[in-house]
Amino acid sequence: MASTVRLGVNIDHVATIRNARGGDHPDPVRAAHAAVAAGADGITAHLREDRRHIRDEDIARLKAELPVPLNLEMAAEEEMVAIALATLPHAACLVPEKREERTTEGGLDIVAGFAHLRPIVAELSRAGIRVSLFIEPDEAIMETAAALLAPVVELHTGAYAEAVAAGDEARIAHELERLRKAAARAAHYNIEVHAGHGLTTANVGPVAAIPQVVELNIGHYIIGEAVFLGLEGAVRAMRAAIEAGRAGA
Repeated sequence: MASTVRLGVNIDHVATIRNARGGDHPDPVRAAHAAVAAGADGITAHLREDRRHIRDEDIARLKAELPVPLNLEMAAEEEMVAIALATLPHAACLVPEKREERTTEGGLDIVAGFAHLRPIVAELSRAGIRVSLFIEPDEAIMETAAALLAPVVELHTGAYAEAVAAGDEARIAHELERLRKAAARAAHYNIEVHAGHGLTTANVGPVAAIPQVVELNIGHYIIGEAVFLGLEGAVRAMRAAIEAGRAGA
């Protein structure tokens, strides 16, 4: 039987809705508890430098209240490192961040950023935080990921999701092959493989079928579907799609 794939639910956009009015509702921490009740294996939250959605107090409450691992997405910058060291989440996923972007637009350039990233990965690791690198699905950079001594990579699935949305079969096949090769290469270096960005119940199956992928982190689609299905229903629907994709591997 194919192994299961963990589902991490990203709650950033519950905070986006809250912040639109500047109040306290809807509460992203309440959303995290609902996601866990529906079967989420972990919760992901991105504390951006501009605080456009998740706030510092959200991270503190999530760490204090969650019965499952907290994955803190963060820029590899001094302020965020200090917050991670003070909070001690289960994991920290290092992502690129630009203030003008609507969402994370691509993977971290770990080759050009090696000298900057190496001490950050080491410091977080010494504190017992499991470091993940959010990178493009490029098998050629896995040696660099291994040299950084990060135990996890999260493969950016955005290009694959865009290909599916465009209905471009050749591009879909190309992007899936990139993901498969990158995942296999990461596993060669004993790096755990996660994936995420742009995944939906319609496109998640082939990614879940990649044998080296053990965790998928999904947020925007689940929160959007919660409008129609309720949050617990949306989480369960995603879980079912992931399990169906894995079973068909």
